[in-house]
Amino acid sequence: MTEPTDPSTPRVGVDEWVASHEGRRAHRAGVAGRVERELARVPRPAFYLAFGAVAALLPAFTSNGYTIRVGFDTLLYMLLALGLNITVGYAGLLDLGYIAFYGFGAYGYAMLASPKFGVHWDTLAVIPVVVVATAILGLLVALPSRRLLGDYLAIVTLFFGQLFVTVYQNGEAMSVLGFTKKYDVTGGPNGIPNIDNFNAFGFHVGSLQAYYYVALAVFLAVLAAVYLVDRSRTGRAWRSLREDPLAAELMGIPVNRLKLVAFACGAAIAGLAGTMFAALNTAVFAADFDVPTLIIVYAMLILGGAGSIGGVILGAVVVNVSLEVLRTPGHATWVFFVLLAATLVARMRPWRWVAVVLGGTIAFGFAVHAIVSAVWPRGVHGQAAVGGILGSGLRHWVVLPSNPMTIGNVAFVCLVLAVLGVTLLHGRLQKLALVPTLYLAIFVWENRLAVEPSVTRLILVGVILIVLMNARPQGLLGTSRVEIV
Repeated sequence: MTEPTDPSTPRVGVDEWVASHEGRRAHRAGVAGRVERELARVPRPAFYLAFGAVAALLPAFTSNGYTIRVGFDTLLYMLLALGLNITVGYAGLLDLGYIAFYGFGAYGYAMLASPKFGVHWDTLAVIPVVVVATAILGLLVALPSRRLLGDYLAIVTLFFGQLFVTVYQNGEAMSVLGFTKKYDVTGGPNGIPNIDNFNAFGFHVGSLQAYYYVALAVFLAVLAAVYLVDRSRTGRAWRSLREDPLAAELMGIPVNRLKLVAFACGAAIAGLAGTMFAALNTAVFAADFDVPTLIIVYAMLILGGAGSIGGVILGAVVVNVSLEVLRTPGHATWVFFVLLAATLVARMRPWRWVAVVLGGTIAFGFAVHAIVSAVWPRGVHGQAAVGGILGSGLRHWVVLPSNPMTIGNVAFVCLVLAVLGVTLLHGRLQKLALVPTLYLAIFVWENRLAVEPSVTRLILVGVILIVLMNARPQGLLGTSRVEIV
């Protein structure tokens, strides 16, 4: 069964006026519009099968371990985003403790397949136990919070997520309410090492390529199940719950039961992803399942579009690949400049102002560089973050002090104030104010941000998300919503 493509066909859980508004905004003329309309005729499962076929070819095109590991991590993030999509995208429940289910699954596999307790179960026995246990945990978390909505639900689930990290981080000395002696259950900060690889019927999954194919097969199987559920009565009821819980309840939909089912299903998928994480890494630590990982998964879901299965795939690929590319200062610098240029071209009208602002910024930079080199020679003795032609040009254009840390911190604060000031201006004055602001942004990038890629890549991905969300608030493949204000 495919999704209806006829605009006159009613869609359960989608307001028809909003749907028609979306169609009007998405309509395009010319070749692009014709291609988009033809693609809309293709059944959605065909795109998922095409993705599976392309993804399966990755190990055939490269034997680079780093590239395949990035592919494995991306599939793992896809699986996590798919589970979160059930809770957030379908049921509309803001679960900020979701990453704890991921950690619970990883630790569950570690305890049942490692020397920690001398237990070495077969993988086909461990995974069902862990998945069911994680689903039950999700059900238990949802029970006291099933009547909560919005911020209140977020606070409760966030507390659960932090409780998980605290308990597992300090689980090397646990007792039953203080009445028993203390036992080392989770290994505390040292985690659980020497975890067994996947094994079934005497076959062991030991290579990175094998784990990549296991992750791909698991993701496609779960994707197919989620797609079928999405097309079922339960999926339609979840979407009704997301749009208006009160109206759904008045129509006889069991709202509380649907919340419990959504939490349990999302938790089960996260637990499944946790088993693969533990098996490949052969060690688990509580710090691997903290807030930063949760933020990354949410970023993938929001970027791709909450409620969209295709958005889960696209969001995970864009965010995780971007994070890996931005690990290298040289690559990050190219992304930074391309992002600046693309933003100017996309947002500035009329286009002649793009040339004015870029030309003014270049001239402003050469003037500042000449003044600084004459007054303060040490201010131009630093090195650019990127080499080649771009790096050579930056060395003669951007002020690069030999010790940029202090001045870089001050410039970063000034940049924040400058950006806030530009937003308050209008018309030509705003466009002219962009000239020194852009140069200041490049100065801060070269002297402060590019030297700390571990922090900068998160900032840059955040900026990319902000820009895309302003251009398309519903996400790349999400369904638009129209609000009357």
